[in-house]
Amino acid sequence: MSEPRPAPDPRGTAPGPRRMKPAQLLFEPPEAVTDPEHFFGLESMEDPRELLGRATELALAFRAAADRATEFQALAAAQLADPSRFDRMPLATLAEQAEWTEDYAQKMIEFGRGLMRSGSTLPGETD
Repeated sequence: MSEPRPAPDPRGTAPGPRRMKPAQLLFEPPEAVTDPEHFFGLESMEDPRELLGRATELALAFRAAADRATEFQALAAAQLADPSRFDRMPLATLAEQAEWTEDYAQKMIEFGRGLMRSGSTLPGETD
């Protein structure tokens, strides 16, 4: 399994960052999601060493998950923009659907094509 690769900045030339609603995490209890102060039990930790350790674990896990999700976005973008597809998606439509600039969409398509050429093993695939 290969290490996640950083992707280009999704904001491209778009105006300032937008705040997006975070997705509900499947392993966090639904009742905890309704409490804005609750975040994986971190708010109840009193030992700063324990808090730092657990928060670091979560940050690394989320970063790795974001990198993998970005790789999947790139693969999907490359597939949707493939000129051999009869239902090829125009660059502007792809960018709009993914909430990217057209320049960033083009970079993601190229990134996805590179992943496909390298035969990168992604979750759900076997070596």
